[in-house]
Parts: sequence; structure tokens; C-alpha cells
Amino acid sequence: MKHCLLIIILCFQCFANAQSETTNEKPPVFDDCKTEVLENLQNCFDNKVFNLLFTEFKVPENLSEENYKGEVVVLFEVDKEGSFRVMYVDAVYKTLKEEAIRVFKTFPKVEPATYNGNPTFKQYSIALKIPLEDQTVTTKDLSEDNTLEKELTTLEQSAKSEFDSVISNYQPYSNKEFKSQLNIPFSHSNYSRFDRATNLIGTNSHTAAKPFMYEDVAKYYDIEAENEALKKESDTWLAKKLWNEHLVQLQGKDYWFTIDPIFDLQVGKDTDADFGSTFNNTRGVYIQGGLGKRFNFSASVFESQGRFAQYYNRYAESLKAFGPDPAIIPGRGIAKRFKDNAYDYPVAEAYLSYTPADFINIQFGHGKNFIGDGYRSLFQSDVASPYPFLKLNTKFWKIKYTNTWSWLRDVRPEVTEDGAFLTKYIANHYLSWNVNKRLNIGLFESVIWTNSNDRGFDVNYLNPVIFYRAIEFETGQDAGNAILGASAKYKWSDDINFYGQFILDEFSLSDVKGGEKSWKNKFGYQLGAKYYNAFKVKDLMLQAEYNQVRPYTYSHNTIVLNYAHNNQPFAHLWGSNFRELVLIGRYRYKRWLGEAKLIAGVRGFDVNEGTDNFNYGGDIYATDNDRPFDTGVKIGQGIKTNTINASIQGAYLVNPASNLKVFANVSYRNFNPEAQTASIINNTTVWFNLGIRTDLFNWYFDL
Repeated sequence: MKHCLLIIILCFQCFANAQSETTNEKPPVFDDCKTEVLENLQNCFDNKVFNLLFTEFKVPENLSEENYKGEVVVLFEVDKEGSFRVMYVDAVYKTLKEEAIRVFKTFPKVEPATYNGNPTFKQYSIALKIPLEDQTVTTKDLSEDNTLEKELTTLEQSAKSEFDSVISNYQPYSNKEFKSQLNIPFSHSNYSRFDRATNLIGTNSHTAAKPFMYEDVAKYYDIEAENEALKKESDTWLAKKLWNEHLVQLQGKDYWFTIDPIFDLQVGKDTDADFGSTFNNTRGVYIQGGLGKRFNFSASVFESQGRFAQYYNRYAESLKAFGPDPAIIPGRGIAKRFKDNAYDYPVAEAYLSYTPADFINIQFGHGKNFIGDGYRSLFQSDVASPYPFLKLNTKFWKIKYTNTWSWLRDVRPEVTEDGAFLTKYIANHYLSWNVNKRLNIGLFESVIWTNSNDRGFDVNYLNPVIFYRAIEFETGQDAGNAILGASAKYKWSDDINFYGQFILDEFSLSDVKGGEKSWKNKFGYQLGAKYYNAFKVKDLMLQAEYNQVRPYTYSHNTIVLNYAHNNQPFAHLWGSNFRELVLIGRYRYKRWLGEAKLIAGVRGFDVNEGTDNFNYGGDIYATDNDRPFDTGVKIGQGIKTNTINASIQGAYLVNPASNLKVFANVSYRNFNPEAQTASIINNTTVWFNLGIRTDLFNWYFDL
């Protein structure tokens, strides 16, 4: 009996010991640790994890060169199958996080942790100091009772250091805009810098559709290197910002942006004016930037007050929109009255630029576009106010195809409804083809339409590859106004090229053969030449250009389907019924710039007095149904007016980064009509002007 009791006691004790052993927890076990006793398994696991991480982890080269010091904390799990899985990595740089994840993917499978003899998962954290050097194992078991609290603490610490991580991710600014898909601000003076480089024989460039993107020009001209060569020695922050740099320039790994102030501060004297001085007071901000490699943005906001030469003020007030505002500043926008005889005219321009593939760029914004190689354009110019647009630039082989859809306004009282301006739409296609190393040919088509029959933005014109004349027949002949054009450029040498445009609004072959100068022959053309490094003087450019547009071109037999926006022409500044000769010389030497310009022309204006209220073909807003005769139509009919505009300007480039210039200008204008009316006045103007200006757009004072 005693022996039986002893056996029972021993069996119970063995069972109890066995039960106790099976309820013990056991950590994950590497193959190298299986010979260890239970008490040493956790230390063996910790050391093995740390050694694998320490040995395999590669610090990114750029951080090694910078002698970066920091820490990488990894939260990981070993699942029931013995596989490692990273749950979270806390590190300042993304590259460190990616490297930690990569290393853990190389870990071998292990024997999983057990609880009561059953496989279970275990969570740990481990810290690795950078730079890699001898350091103690800092692996922590997160499966204790306070796992959640520790994990939350780790996440809180990561969140609290997020702002510091953003700051520590800053990089030295590296002139990102010069290789971006941003537009180079379009002014004739600014573009003359790289005009020769983009027109060398053998280049596959397309120079008509403007503005250009920095990325496109960078293939032919190094703007960044030029700006570096112009840099002044500057020791102070203020001097650097004044002479060389953007006011704010910030760059991280996947983003960059710059901020600059905008100034156009001018003061002058018009000898023909009945007031004291002229002035312009523009202040604003210019922002540009990029997110990643394919998305860019730009915005410029202007707040302006100004009073200009007498003839320019009269023209601005002749453009007056419906409503109380007294004027439209040409190329800018609607102006309110400022004091007694000046104007207040705010302007905003902005766009987004996205390049989904190397051969296409998409832009959506509010601004202006230009098509042509000359000073003027008969296709699409930048003389009107900014407008909303959507633009596609597609480039492949020897072709560049530019599609632009724009939303324009007619602001005249006769088309305004319930105080709202009339919206009209325009779609332009321009195909540029480099036939060979010297010859380029372009084809242009445009259509203007309104919301007739509540059709809104007609989807027929959304097709980027189409012939608008055919669409006119489908939508109704008077539902749209289509215009066709062709252009050409020939590179005689690296220093001389010739260019031209031909625009066709309406054409009757029978009337041409009749030789009676029919009003139906609505067309115009441009011929021009450029001479770079003229007479072997480096950076001296000479340009000669002739423009001629017959009466009634760009107008229509309806009151609204004219080629215009905000009471301003959408092509040539003078509208139609004119011929013009333009002579320009430009010279650059380091930061010094000089320009001389002479424009002489003949124009024809309406009488608009007494019983003579006919449209003689110069006012593109007037309907061509009001013409005085059908034949014998010639340029200069109506009130024939000879005009001369001449100017000379000298400037000094203060800051190449923002294109800030100090300038002085003298202009002469002689406007000599054969007869005077209330709006057509014989006058001669000499206008002196000086100031400081951020050169982001063209001013056209040669009315």
C-alpha cells in the first residue's frame, strides 16, 4: 500500500512538472540557437536579429558622405510560421526606411514562438544607430502586458518628430526650374537671349508656339550657366537676394519652389499730355515650383495703379467694358478709376503643367499664348488680356502639335445679358513640321463659337485632330467662325533666318480672278528676317518684319464671332486694314541690355460721324455686313492714317534669377490721320520713362 501511494505521488509530481513546462513561453528560435537552454533562447534570438541587421544594413551613400548621425527604429513581428514581417519603421530619411525593410526581407524563417506548446506570433522593436559602429543590442519584446502603450509611445515620438524630419530633408537649392516643364516667362527681350541657339541649322526645335518650357530650351541653351556667369560676389544674405538669387528658394527630395516679389515701378513724362507725370505702380508675388519630376505650377498676382501717355489712356478708355469701370488696360484687364485720372487694374495669372509622358505636356491655367517667330503674330498673339486655357503640346519625330482651347469674353454693352459678359470659345491647332535641317512648315486652324442654342463648349471642337471647316457644315455655317493659316521658316545660316505667316479668314477665287478687290478676300501675311551676331558683333540681333492684313479679316457677319477678347484683338494689335514695317535691334553685354525699335504703318479707321457709320474693315468687332461697298476694297480705306512709333531703351539686369531690370526708355509716336474725328486725333507724343521692372510679359505701347 505504501509503495502504491509513493508511485501515485511520483506520477502526480511528474505530471505537474510536465504541465508546468508546457505552459512556459518560448521565443522564436534560429537554427543556430537550438542548442541553447531555454533561459538563453531570448538572448540568442536578440543577438541574431541584431547581427543580421547590423551586417546587412547599408547606409545610403549620400548620408555617409554627410556623416549623418541618427537612429533607425524597426517594429517587426515573427508570425506563427516563423516569417519576419516589418510593421513600422521610424527614420528621418525614406531611404533608411527602405533599407531596413529590404534587410528584414532577407531574414531566414525560424522556429516560431510558442505559448502552452502552441505556435504564436511575437512582436519586437529594435534600434540601430547610424553611423554603424559597435553598439549594444536594443531589441524589445512588444508582446508584454504594455505592448499597446509602448507602440503608441513609439508612434507619438515619430509623429512629434515629423516636422523636424521635413526640415532635415531640405537640400541646397539646385536651380530646378531650368530643367522643369515650367514656361519661361514670355517677353521678346527675354527670348532674344536664346533665339539664335534654338534656330541653329540642324536643330529639331520648334520655335513658333510660345511660351517655351525650360526643359525644351535646355537642349540648346544653358540658362543656368549664363546666370552663374552673371553672378556677383556677395557675402551677405541681402546682397545675394538682391543680385543673384530668388527671395525664397526651397528644395526637398521630391519638391521645390521659389518665391519672388514682382515690381513694375515707372515714372515718366508725356509731352503731349494735359496732366503732370505718368506712372505705373505694380507690386505682386511670383511663385513657381515642382512636385516630383512631371508636375509643375506657377502663379503671379499683380496689384497695379497707373497713368500712361495720353494716347494710351484714350485707347484704354475706348476699350471700356459694360459697367461703371472706365477702361481696359491693353494686355492687362478691366481697370477701376484711381484718383482723378489714373487706373487701378489687378491681374492674376497661373497654370499647372503636367507631363504624363516624354512626348506630351498638358497645361491648364489663366494666362496668354503666342504663335509665331516674329514680333507680331497673325495667328495668336499676347496683346489681349489673360484668359483661361487648356493646352496640349505633343512632340515626336520632326513634329510638334499644339492644341489650345480658350474661354474668352465679349464685354460690350450690346452683347451683355443681365449684367453678365458674353462667353465665347476658341480652339486653335498648330502643327509644326521640320521638313529638313533648314526648313520648317506650319499649319494653323482656329474656330470661334458662342453658346448659341445653349450648346456651351461644343464637344465637336474637343477633338485635337480635326478640320474645323468641315465641322462648320455640321453645326451650321454661322455657328462658328473658322480661320486657316500657314507659316514657314528657313534657316539661311546659323546667323540668318527668314520667317513668314499667311492667314485666311475668307477667300473667293472667282473674286480674285475678277481683279476687283472684293471684300471677300479676307487674308493677311507676314514676312520677316532675323540677323544674329550682326556684322560679327556678338549678341547683336537685328530684325525686320512686314505685316499686312486686308480689311474685314478676323471679323464676322454676326456681332460676336470675331477673333477678339475683352475688346482687344486676339492676333495683331492693330486688328485689320493695315500694313506695317517693324525694325528692331537688340544688344546684350553681360548685364547690360539695349533695344531700338521703329514701327511705321498705314491704317484705315471708321468715320463714325454724321451719316457715315459704315464699317471700313479696321474694327474687327463691327459686322462686315455694314460695309460701304463690295469691291474696290483696299488697305487704308476709311480714314487713312500714317503712324510712326519709335523707341530706344537701355536696361541693367539687377537679378537674373527673377529677371528684375532697371531701365530708361524714350518713345516717339506720330499719329497722322487724313481727317480728324472725336476718336481719331492727330497728335505727336514724346514719352520719357524710367523705372524698375520684373520682366515677365510684353508691354505693347506701339498702337
